[in-house]
Amino acid sequence: MHPFLSPDFHVRWSTLVPEAVEPDIRHALSLAKNAIEAICDQGRSALTYESTFLALENATEELGRGWGRLNHLDSVCDNPAQREALNKMLPEVTDFYASIPLNGRLWEVLKAFGESAEATKLDPVRKRFIEETLADFRQSGADLPPAEKERIAAIEAELSTLTKQYSEHVLDSTNAWELVITDESKLAGLPESAKAAAAANAKAKGIADQPAWRFTLQFPSMFPNMQHLHDDAIRHQVWEASSRVGGYGDYDNTPLVWRILGLRHEKAVLLGHGHFADLTLLRRMAGSGEAALSFIEKLHARIVPAFHAEFRQLAQYKAAKTGEKADALQPWETAYWAELQRKENYDLDDEALRPYFPVDGVMAGMFEIASRLFGITIRQQETVFNETGEASSKIEVWHPEVSFYEIHDSDSGAHLGSFYADWHPRESKRGGAWMNSLHTGHPGEPHLGLIVGNMSPPVDGKPALLTHGEVETIFHEFGHLLHGMLSEVPVRSLAGTNVAWDFVELPSQIMENFCWDRESLDLFARHFETGETIPEELFAKMIAARNYLSASGFMRQLSFAKLDLELHVHYTRWLGGELDAVDREILKDYRAPLKTETPSMLRRFGHLFSSSTGYAAGYYSYKWAEVLDADAFTRFQNEGVLNPETGRSFREHVLSQGNAAPAEELYRRFMGRDPELEPLLTRAGLG
Repeated sequence: MHPFLSPDFHVRWSTLVPEAVEPDIRHALSLAKNAIEAICDQGRSALTYESTFLALENATEELGRGWGRLNHLDSVCDNPAQREALNKMLPEVTDFYASIPLNGRLWEVLKAFGESAEATKLDPVRKRFIEETLADFRQSGADLPPAEKERIAAIEAELSTLTKQYSEHVLDSTNAWELVITDESKLAGLPESAKAAAAANAKAKGIADQPAWRFTLQFPSMFPNMQHLHDDAIRHQVWEASSRVGGYGDYDNTPLVWRILGLRHEKAVLLGHGHFADLTLLRRMAGSGEAALSFIEKLHARIVPAFHAEFRQLAQYKAAKTGEKADALQPWETAYWAELQRKENYDLDDEALRPYFPVDGVMAGMFEIASRLFGITIRQQETVFNETGEASSKIEVWHPEVSFYEIHDSDSGAHLGSFYADWHPRESKRGGAWMNSLHTGHPGEPHLGLIVGNMSPPVDGKPALLTHGEVETIFHEFGHLLHGMLSEVPVRSLAGTNVAWDFVELPSQIMENFCWDRESLDLFARHFETGETIPEELFAKMIAARNYLSASGFMRQLSFAKLDLELHVHYTRWLGGELDAVDREILKDYRAPLKTETPSMLRRFGHLFSSSTGYAAGYYSYKWAEVLDADAFTRFQNEGVLNPETGRSFREHVLSQGNAAPAEELYRRFMGRDPELEPLLTRAGLG
C-alpha cells in the first residue's frame, strides 16, 4: 500500500508517516515516468487529444497527490523525520518535473498534435489548454539545445534545494527565540487577551516559574507587544529578534538570497529574456517587469506626500505626549505610538472589537454571506485526530484544532467540494496564511482544499477571539478557496486558482470588503457571550478609523513590490552589493526616516524565496488585484452588497472559470468594461 498516493477523498492523515515517503514517492515517480514514455512512444499518425495533452495532464496525478500531501504536512506539522524524508526525495522530484518540458521526444509529440487539424476542432477550453501547455513548455526551455536544457534542469534542482533551506531557516530561527517574563509589571499596556495567551503558552511549555508569560516571534504573540506594551526596552528586544529572523549564524539566508536571485537571472537569460521578471510576467496581466515596475512607481507617486505627512504627524504626536522635541521614531516605537494615537483620535481599541469576532461565529457568518451571494451551502462535518493509523469512520484531520466542511450547490444539492480549516499557530507550522488545493475535481466531481492561518488562539476556555485584521485574513483565504471549490473547468491545469498570478488575488481580496459593510458584518460580527451585533457607536468608530495611516499601509505593500521587482528586473545593477545597503538604496523613497535602520526583510521574505518562483517578480500582484477588487466591488455596492444576482454573476464569470479564458476577458464579462484605478484610491482615502 502507498498511503501518500491513496485516491481516498478523505485523506487518512495518520497513515502519512515519514517511513512511507520514500517508497510512495518513488512509486509515484515510476508511474509518472512510464506514463510520459507511453506518450513519447506513440506513432505520429495516431495522435489524439486524449493520448497527448490529456495523457500528460494525467501522467503526474499520483505524484502530484503524494508530493502535495507531503509538502502540506511540511507546512503544518514539521518534524525532523518528515523533514529528512522530504529533503531526501526533493532532488529526484524536482529533476523529474524539470525534465518534462525539456524532454525532446515529448515536445515533438505535443507540437505535432498541437499543430494538427484535429486540434483546431476542439472546444475553446481544450484549445486554450493546448495553447497554454505549449507556452509553458517554451517558457521552460523546450526549444533550447541539449546543453542549455541540461543547465535549466540543474538550475531548477538547485533552486528547489535552496528555497527549501531558506524556508527551514526562517522557521527554525523563528522558533529559536523566546521571551519569558515573570514580572507582571513589565506587561503594562498589554491587553488581557495577549497576557492570557502568553500565560497559557508558558504553561504549555512547562515553564515552572509562576506566574510566567512566554512570548514568541509568531505574529499573534509578537505584534501585541509592539502595538501595546509600554516598556520600550522589551519592544526593542522583540523588534531586534524579529528583524534577525533568517539573518544570523546557521540560519543566515543572505547567501541563499543572492544565489537564488542569480540562478533565476541565469535561467531567464538562457530562455531569451533580459531578466527573470520578463520571463515570469510574460503571460500575466502586466506583461513585463518594466510594466509592473511602472505600475508600482505610479502608485508610489500618488501617495508619497500623504505617506510622509503621516509619519511627520506621528512624530509630532509622540513629541506632544512626551514633552520631547519632535524627532524620527525608532522602528520599535511606530506601532506603539500609532496605536495610542488611533485610540485617542478615534476612541477605538481593537480589543473592544475582539468579543464580536469569535472564530466559529466569523466562519458561520462568512458561510452565510457566501451562501446568499454564490448559491451554495456549507456544513461542518465531524472529525477525528487519529494518532494510531487505524481505520476510522470519521473524517481524519492532521491536528485536533483542524475542522472540515462540505460545500453543496443550493439549487442542485451537488457536492461541489470539501475543505479543511486550521487557524492557530504552532511551532511545527510555518507562519502566515494560505489556501491550497489537495484535489481538483472535474465537473461533477468534488474538489478538496484547505485554508490555513496563524490567528489568535483560544485562551482560558474562551473561544478564539480575533482581531478585525485576522477576520479580513480569514475572508481573504476563503476567497481563494471559493475560486477553487466553485471551478467548473473540465481541464485541471486551467481550473481554480491556476490563473495569471496578478489576477489570482481578485477573488480573495474582494471578499475582504464584506468585513467592512454593516449589512454583511451583522451576519457574523456578534458578541460571543450575548449574541449582540457591534453597537452603532463602535461601528462608526471602526469605519472612521479604517483609513487611519492608510498611506503607510499602502506604502508598505508598494515597498515589498518595489524591492521584489528591482532585484529581479535590475539584478545585475545590485549584484555584489551588501544586502542591507542594497535594500536601503532601493527603498530610500519608500521608507519612513527612522532613527535605526531596519535589517533587510529579504532574509525572511518567504513570498519571494520559499519556492522556485512563488511571488518572485509578482508581489506587485497584491496591489494590482486591489485595483481590480476595489473596482469590481463597486458593482456590489451599486446593485446591493448581498445581491444574489451580482454574486451569481461573479461566480459565473470569475469563480467558476479559472483560466478557461484570459483574465482581462473574464473581468470584462463581469464588469462590462476594463478596470479603473480611482475606486482603490477613493477606498483608501487617498483619491
